Amino acid sequence: MENKEIARVLAETADLMEIAAEDSFRIRSYRNGASAVESNPDRIEDILRDPARKVTDIPGIGKGLAAVLEQIVATGSCDRRDQLLEKFPPTALEFLKIQGLGPKSIALIFEHFRISTIDQLETLCREQKLRELPRMGAKLEEKVLRSIAQYRVRSGRYLLSYAESMADELSAALLAVEGVEAVTPAGSLRRGRETVGDLDLLVTGPNATRALATFVKYPRVEEVLGHGENKASAKVGREGLQVDVRALPPESFGAAMQYFTGSKDHNVAIRTRAVRMGLKLSEYGLFRSSDDSLVAAATEESIYQALGLPWIPPELRENSGEIEAAAEGRLPELVELSQVRGDVHMHTTETDGRASLEEMAEAARQRGYEYVAITDHSKALAMANGLDETRAVAFARQIRERNREGSLGIRIFSGIECDILKDGAMDLSDDALAELDLVVGSVHSHMNLEAAEMTDRLLRALECPHLRILGHPTGRILLHRDPFPFDFERVAAEAARRGVWLEINASPERLDLHGALIRSAKAKGARFTISTDAHHPKHLANMRYGVTTARRGWLGPKDILNTLAAADFAAAIHAKS
Repeated sequence: MENKEIARVLAETADLMEIAAEDSFRIRSYRNGASAVESNPDRIEDILRDPARKVTDIPGIGKGLAAVLEQIVATGSCDRRDQLLEKFPPTALEFLKIQGLGPKSIALIFEHFRISTIDQLETLCREQKLRELPRMGAKLEEKVLRSIAQYRVRSGRYLLSYAESMADELSAALLAVEGVEAVTPAGSLRRGRETVGDLDLLVTGPNATRALATFVKYPRVEEVLGHGENKASAKVGREGLQVDVRALPPESFGAAMQYFTGSKDHNVAIRTRAVRMGLKLSEYGLFRSSDDSLVAAATEESIYQALGLPWIPPELRENSGEIEAAAEGRLPELVELSQVRGDVHMHTTETDGRASLEEMAEAARQRGYEYVAITDHSKALAMANGLDETRAVAFARQIRERNREGSLGIRIFSGIECDILKDGAMDLSDDALAELDLVVGSVHSHMNLEAAEMTDRLLRALECPHLRILGHPTGRILLHRDPFPFDFERVAAEAARRGVWLEINASPERLDLHGALIRSAKAKGARFTISTDAHHPKHLANMRYGVTTARRGWLGPKDILNTLAAADFAAAIHAKS
């Protein structure tokens, strides 16, 4: 099992324990354990299987949790989780995914109404019965109804990072098959969609069909859905991701890659263009309609060229103007990962990070960065041990001293992720913020405000003369929390006017902003940063997801501030318009 899967089981167990009103200390130990497991750079399963290593050497993992980890790795669950799932309805974990309901409110609902399904919860809200319970009212009922609808839409979706890791794992296994030359992901993973419904793998080589038999027997396959001559489908992993593996002849690989990459809307528009040119396009190739003679098939480039178009990057293939832009020679130059010169939003052990300043700096240096900004939390985030004015200024002085020494081998900018309070004020005083190189302003609380109030809150925050970056601007957590409502275009335009950059948060759980909002903001004159919001050195690798998301927003290197060299970046952050 991967660390993220183990951490999820621990977190779910903690949620169930909270529904059961168990000891808060024990609940906290499970939550801390989940955080420690997810952020650990080594696979927990590998540590457990190595007699020379102890999982209890990981901070936050005691003997009790070590035994629980053994159970999870062996069975996919643990005794306490299983016992609680027997006590509560099997759907208890689904209830926890409904926004507006926490463990305590779920326990109250179970106790009073004895319901067991999301459908029954929906009925309660529609019959206005939820408001009969303490601290629940009409607004909560409306929020729960909205969340139920959204939950049904996102069920069966998977984070881009999960799909990528599964693709990497399966590709390695299939490439080991004799006669397989390449395994290439297609579909929404190749396009860089923030969530993925299923996974398409295209296999080529003289004996590509052998890969299908290997795939259906792979240890992590839970259910085989089909196995034919050229295609095999199965549910893979405990999460049940559907994977389709197709064996392709090299002569039609380009046509198949274009077809299975999608999107559906892009492909419909491309096929319509082909028909107007007297051609027809399928997964097997581009043919003349008059005599079925082959025009192109082996490469994507040849397909697009025959249609009078340059090759269109997969991230743009959403039928959102890319075909017209290609036809008119207006496709943008898209940013590349190699062009990012620094990561400007990360956390250390000074607050809720899992590594020291030195460790984060060294990890960034090894990635070839010229600079980073350390942006630990401000005091409003008490659970994260946020910095007050005194600690923030002292930490900034420490960073300046380390820069003078030059001992870290990389330039460090002193910063803070400062909470934007409910009224739009910043969490730290102007005097303290003035001592820092870089201020990222983020919303972490009161996300249930009405759209007008949230808009006013963000507009007031933009008035702060020290604010440089608006962090994870919509507040969304993919597959868990929807964006908070506000007038995005108005805020983006004001940010552009005031010289405040909008963050593209590269954490695969956020990917905030998404492509459509990036394009909208760019049209308003906004500029951007791409940052990982890293809490551990291994999180720095998430930059690739942020770059992919920026590409989906049609951004080039000139749109992104942290593609600047260190000296130019330093000048930019001290020259806010």
